Amino acid sequence: MPDPEPYEPASLTGNAPADLQAETARLAGRWKLGKLNEISDEQAREDLGRLSAEMMEIVARSAAVADGREPAPDEVVAQGETAAERFLLRWRGEADPAHVKAIDTYWICTAEHGLNASTFTARVIASTGADSGAALSGAVGALSGPLHGGAPAYVKPMLEEVTRMGDAERWVRETLESGKRIMGFGHRIYRAEDPRSRILKQTAKELGAPNIEIAEELEQVALRALQEKSPDRVLATNVEYYSAIVLDVAEIPPPLAPAMFACSRVAGWSAHILEQKRTGRLFRPSARYVGPAPRSLSAV
Repeated sequence: MPDPEPYEPASLTGNAPADLQAETARLAGRWKLGKLNEISDEQAREDLGRLSAEMMEIVARSAAVADGREPAPDEVVAQGETAAERFLLRWRGEADPAHVKAIDTYWICTAEHGLNASTFTARVIASTGADSGAALSGAVGALSGPLHGGAPAYVKPMLEEVTRMGDAERWVRETLESGKRIMGFGHRIYRAEDPRSRILKQTAKELGAPNIEIAEELEQVALRALQEKSPDRVLATNVEYYSAIVLDVAEIPPPLAPAMFACSRVAGWSAHILEQKRTGRLFRPSARYVGPAPRSLSAV
């Protein structure tokens, strides 16, 4: 393979999740990445590594566009020692140590989590033999939904509503009575507190998150109300709740949350794509037909 070309972004929109999905697919074409069923495991690993690094670059540049400024030049970015530092340097031209710790902790906690929706999407695409860029781009699309990677974007506005109202119990009661969902609670797998939330909560406290007190108050009120509403169902705090608090410490705007999630989860996606490649099997789920019963042609 020829030496990697420097990343030259297309016209970024400032919508980081959309930019990330589009650019990841575009890079596969620009770099002429081979189909997964036609290349070696070593080549697939190299392709995924290159794409993973560029995904952070894309998000940082898109965030700069959203802020109305030019991304920092390479000589500034080169001063960073970690991925989080280099990300912030590209985006903002500086890297506050507290912001670096917040992002590092968040990225470590969310790097992998089994066969979630985006990982399943990546594996389905990889199973067809498509290139690594197609698999990662599809995973980004799945992650951008509000019930998956987009969930943290809803937590900060929720806390702001509670703060304005000044009554967490009333807010929870009115939210549940209206049939709305309290974001950051419940999980498809965990039937107890998400262990990742404990780490993120502790980090938020250590970094002096400005809204940590209202977050803890709302958490306790919400947990009590959810238990009373559904006593036979465990709805505990999940990773999205304190992810939003930690990302807020780093001054990450809520719309950027899905793209920040993708920057970390690409590690898990890549591992699953490589594993799927080695199986050599196409995903083909079955479905049970529940439509109209057989009819004669004359009755149609």
